Amino acid sequence: MADWLTSLKTDTPQEGFELAITLSRKGVGYTQTSPDVREKLREDYAESADSLTMASQVIAIHYQTVAAANNYWK
Repeated sequence: MADWLTSLKTDTPQEGFELAITLSRKGVGYTQTSPDVREKLREDYAESADSLTMASQVIAIHYQTVAAANNYWK
């Protein structure tokens, strides 16, 4: 895959949160490289409270990393 992540620095917490979502989505893409399989699996987790909670947790962990890289936007 091409280099796409050049920095964890963002101007605002909102941009940082959006970067955290991107990091989470990219992680899934790197882990499961088949778009067809990802689309098929989406049906399984789209209505699962546990799966959605785990996805939110992954985003939160990425957000913690981005926030720390930005000195918590102080």
